[in-house]
Amino acid sequence: MRPNTGFYAREINEIVQNTEKMGERLHPSYEEIRQAIDDKKITEFDQEKLSEIHELFKEGTQFYQLNLEKIGLLKAPAKVMGNHRSFEKAYAQYVIGCQEMTDSLLPTVDEAVFNAAEKKQDDATDTIYKTIQKITNLLLK
Repeated sequence: MRPNTGFYAREINEIVQNTEKMGERLHPSYEEIRQAIDDKKITEFDQEKLSEIHELFKEGTQFYQLNLEKIGLLKAPAKVMGNHRSFEKAYAQYVIGCQEMTDSLLPTVDEAVFNAAEKKQDDATDTIYKTIQKITNLLLK
């Protein structure tokens, strides 16, 4: 059976939108940590607040992991198969970066791991959006 292009496009769109929504939810907490690192005040960061952020990041990472599983189950139309694989690979790197960032928070913030995780997420996000753009352009042809 051939993959349903409309279903595929809707599912990919929903995954991207839900990823963005979760990112918006997590961003203020990320900014708090980033600011404390940049201001060299991470050692003064409230431990209870850090635990709360860790739990929030953990929840977000689990959510992203579920999205990755959905991506893996999708049947991509032939014309976007290669791009779908690139998208899945980039999303997997994003999830790994999120997990690494989450892990970097406790028992204290490991700045080197946090910074490396941030870079991994940024690189993956760039690839995700470039690949989504290619998939969209191919599906609209």
